[in-house]
Amino acid sequence: MVRGRTYHRGVAARSEIGPAPSAFAEAVLQVQQAVVRPEVAVDEMPAPQRIAPHAYAISGDVAVGDDELGTGRFILLHDPAGNDAWGGTFRCVTFARADLEPEMAADPVLPSVGWSWLTEALDSHGAEHAAASGSVTVVRSEGFGQMGGDEADAQIEVRASWTPLSEKGAHTSAWSDLLCALAGLPPLAPGVVPLQRRRGVR
Repeated sequence: MVRGRTYHRGVAARSEIGPAPSAFAEAVLQVQQAVVRPEVAVDEMPAPQRIAPHAYAISGDVAVGDDELGTGRFILLHDPAGNDAWGGTFRCVTFARADLEPEMAADPVLPSVGWSWLTEALDSHGAEHAAASGSVTVVRSEGFGQMGGDEADAQIEVRASWTPLSEKGAHTSAWSDLLCALAGLPPLAPGVVPLQRRRGVR
């Protein structure tokens, strides 16, 4: 994965039924070579079991300077036989979470806005898709009693899946934009790199 450029590692995908088909291997390569926001540090992670015959997963952490702002994961699933619920042979699955100012958590339109950040990111990268589904959860917690002196905190979580109809790297790039939007970072104009950069990709 690339933070402002591309990064490539060997295919660490999981296959339940022997060697991965060429279509899946190519899709994984597209994910690995995707351009992601420079604030997002990406790592491969173990792929989930039993959801699909073939799977590949990455995690992403958003940081500016020493501030950790958000985290998430992106999973690419593949079933060569197709899946009626997907309407295709591939499925993208994502989870993204970031802290919020407690006052923002009270905004009733925030879940809708959170979902729009995903769809707008997909559209902006030309990541054609179908059968999108998911949820946006906003949680605010406040301490009482002996914890009454603790500061209130809040989080927003997006869980979503969709069927990719185009090159898989575009969907990965859109996912990195979603992480940054949830973390409160402004959209990045083409060619612009933030002044504060995190340490290199782990």
